[in-house]
Amino acid sequence: MAERARTAASAARYGFTDDKADAQLRAAGWWDAAGPVEGTADVLAALSRAADPDLALQGLDRIREADEGAWPELDRALRDNRTFRGRLLGVLGTSTALGDFLAANPGEWHCLVDHRCTVPEQFADRLCDDLRQDDGTYVTGLAAEQALRTAYRRLLLGIAAVDLGHLVEEGLDHPSFKDITHQLTLLAEAALKAGLAVAEQEVGASAEGALAVIAMGKTGGRELNYVSDVDVIFVGAGDLGVATRLASTMMRVVGKACFEVDAALRPEGKSGALVRTLEGHTAYYQKWAKTWEYQALLKARPVAGDAGLGEEYAKMVAPMVWAAADRENFVTEVQQMRRRVEDHVSAAHAERELKLGRGGLRDVEFAVQLLQLVHGRVDPELRSPSTMEALAALGEGGYVGRADSAEMGTSYEFLRTVEHRLQLRRLRRTHLFPESNDTDELRILARACGIRAVRGRSQGQELLAEFRRHAQGIRRLHEKVFYRPLLQSVANVPTEALRLTTKQAASRLAALGYAAPEGALQHIKALTSGVSRRAAIQQALLPVLLDFLADTPDPDGGLLSYRKVSEALEDTPWYLRVLRDEGTVVERLAFLLGTSKLVPDLLVRAPEVLQLLGEPARLTGRKPAEVATSLRAAVRRQPGLNAAVAAARSLRRHELLRVACADLLGLLDVPAVCEALSSVWVAVLQGALAAAYRKRQAELGRTPATVAVIGMGRLGGAELGYGSDADVLFVCEPAEGVSDSDAVKFASSVAETVRKMLGAPSSDPALVVDADLRPEGRSGPLVRTLESYRAYYQRWGEVWEAQALLRARFIAGDEELGERFITMIDPVRYPEGGLDATKAREIRRIKARVETERLPRGADPTRHTKLGRGGLADVEWTVQLLQLQHAHEQPSLRTASTLDALTALAETGLAPQESVDYLREAWLLATHVRNAGMLVRGKAVDEVPGSGRDLAAVARVFGYTVDDDPGEFLDTYRRVTRRAHAVVEELFYET
Repeated sequence: MAERARTAASAARYGFTDDKADAQLRAAGWWDAAGPVEGTADVLAALSRAADPDLALQGLDRIREADEGAWPELDRALRDNRTFRGRLLGVLGTSTALGDFLAANPGEWHCLVDHRCTVPEQFADRLCDDLRQDDGTYVTGLAAEQALRTAYRRLLLGIAAVDLGHLVEEGLDHPSFKDITHQLTLLAEAALKAGLAVAEQEVGASAEGALAVIAMGKTGGRELNYVSDVDVIFVGAGDLGVATRLASTMMRVVGKACFEVDAALRPEGKSGALVRTLEGHTAYYQKWAKTWEYQALLKARPVAGDAGLGEEYAKMVAPMVWAAADRENFVTEVQQMRRRVEDHVSAAHAERELKLGRGGLRDVEFAVQLLQLVHGRVDPELRSPSTMEALAALGEGGYVGRADSAEMGTSYEFLRTVEHRLQLRRLRRTHLFPESNDTDELRILARACGIRAVRGRSQGQELLAEFRRHAQGIRRLHEKVFYRPLLQSVANVPTEALRLTTKQAASRLAALGYAAPEGALQHIKALTSGVSRRAAIQQALLPVLLDFLADTPDPDGGLLSYRKVSEALEDTPWYLRVLRDEGTVVERLAFLLGTSKLVPDLLVRAPEVLQLLGEPARLTGRKPAEVATSLRAAVRRQPGLNAAVAAARSLRRHELLRVACADLLGLLDVPAVCEALSSVWVAVLQGALAAAYRKRQAELGRTPATVAVIGMGRLGGAELGYGSDADVLFVCEPAEGVSDSDAVKFASSVAETVRKMLGAPSSDPALVVDADLRPEGRSGPLVRTLESYRAYYQRWGEVWEAQALLRARFIAGDEELGERFITMIDPVRYPEGGLDATKAREIRRIKARVETERLPRGADPTRHTKLGRGGLADVEWTVQLLQLQHAHEQPSLRTASTLDALTALAETGLAPQESVDYLREAWLLATHVRNAGMLVRGKAVDEVPGSGRDLAAVARVFGYTVDDDPGEFLDTYRRVTRRAHAVVEELFYET
């Protein structure tokens, strides 16, 4: 037992963990009771370096058992031939499938002894030789499939042996990734040719029917995997029936012997004819082909069959491929295709998907192919079907930065190598990286990839870290390089080896979706001209920015806005640094500039908000009350009225931009936007009123009156939008010993000063203080005493004024006076006993007159957010009528907030919950649309855009993508408001 334990422990030093390893080593003659047998140290050391030593030893044991008589020869070769040893053990330690092949065909190991293990140029001849009979004809049927399968696996074994041998025996020739994929492609081509030879034998084809086989995908690009479908297209001439039988027979033979032959990329896909004439292909591509089909044809290459027919096909499709970028919405369609591929990846496998997921092989391939198709029209150097060659050409030509090209190429090769090792394991098609907790699989895969343990991390951990690093790098570069070539060319960078003409650059911009490419080109040149550091950073930024802008409703307007912002902030030291270092900021800025006309105007005057775009928590984190407190404190610190108002305006601008950005980016809901805008308006009024009050006090040397400001309308309800005026009432109370007239005079001067200072012309949205809801309207005094208001409402107040007072709340000035005003008006707006029928009819009559007189001529009532059917007025008048009727007995209805009042209506049973929900949905939607219209157009609008870019932009604010039909948003708006209007008809007119 002690000896056996010592032997097992010694064997473990060579990496063996299988309990059977000891017996297998002894059976091979390499181990005895004392340990390794003399002369076997090199073999055992080589086994220890195999990806899976246990698997390698098991494979050797199976070969030995299959042919005991040949074992001495194999044993001698393993001991003496270092190259053979590395190749055989490299294969056996990596691939169970090839181990099975060698066990089933024990003599096949001899093919690995020759130093010229693979001669790709002879692949086709060797396969055909194995299929050829003594009389020169080819075997057919099952015999052909079996013979071809064995011959194909033998050559595949040779390729894998050369690919893996250096991992077991250092110093052996190490073929490049390109060499291996090229050999695999040549083997696939040889299999297609051999299969076609068998098909011709079976079909008995005459000269009447010719067939050309066109390789597509990785076969066309000479970058085939160990295990992959081989995509083909068939072109026929003469008797198409004969050509079709040839094609289908070849697909059967090769499919059962070697790999699946997939003809689904043919015109009309699987539902289309398997074989078409050259003329039939031409007609289809000219009339019906989609963008993705031209993208696929980029790799089309004749590989078997009638060479002349194949070349004619290649010449026919080439001009179509290199004109594909001229198609309308070309770039958009390519981007949509990539998104669709991502969307089909299982969420459970997304992080492990080598091929289709984010940061996977398709990211590289789509990026390279898009750049090829855009720029290959004028640069033949880019017209390679090989991803790696095309990527190198893009770097050499200046279309992609050399470092980016090299990094993406390295990462692509790494992922392809991992993919190869995964597929070699069982010769099955797979693209799934092992689970992060599957340590055994990670270790074996890492060893097969040549990954070493470093810095205390195991080989498996190092492989996992490398996989994640490369995937992240690919995704970053995928998004970065899409449009860099265009920018590098038009920017006239001195180091560019290739420059585009102005006309060519404009065509690239048009391909990206810019409606006025010549104008866009001028903006680009203005931003990137010169050799300053600023120009250099812009050259790096603009490729990414153009990509993002192309995905907005107005790329041209967004680029113009970006130029204006950049020129306005060119002396701001951190501006370009933030854009360069914060990818999220660039993406969000592009969306904002390409969607909104209000944001860029504010941004040049409040650039500090730009720094918040990369941190959503900072963009939305400040509560309205905190903002208001800060604003009031900042205004109080100013030395005079002008400085105080200027500070209030500046801080309001900052806050307005912050809220607008958060709103557009979907980080704030409608109530939060309204609360924030109302709060900052209130703070501005408070600061301006206090400053004006102090100024008049200083001028008079006394305080004739206290003043309070009552918010009305949307300000009172804390429901302001971006373009809303501030509806207010000014109320004063004389100081002791001061007459009412002197008090009103003093208060009026303060009020006029506030209105004038805040309403002064500015590039910011207007700060209009509107007091038209005061008694007697514009013809009445701007300010009244509290008692004057009391007397007016008792004697002369009309029902519409009581309705207006429902939104009244104290917002600025003397708080005690304001609260007494609110107490005074409560009996007016919450009348005891509610409204009588006459006053209710009057409310309804006034509403009808307002809608008739104030709805603009030609306005569509189904799209007018304020006065249209189911719009704001419908909802608010309904709520206010019910408040007038029932608030005296339902305290929860005594609120200035429309949303709170709606909640109270449902809770009190005055309206069904479903009806309230419809009204709430319509009010929120109409408010959001009004706000979005202001943001999009830069000015207040009350109507939902009917079509065009404005509608697309508003829809985008609501989360619709560039791929969606904005008309769907308009339909949604009409449906929601129509439903609300039906509720209004019931509650407002029938209750």
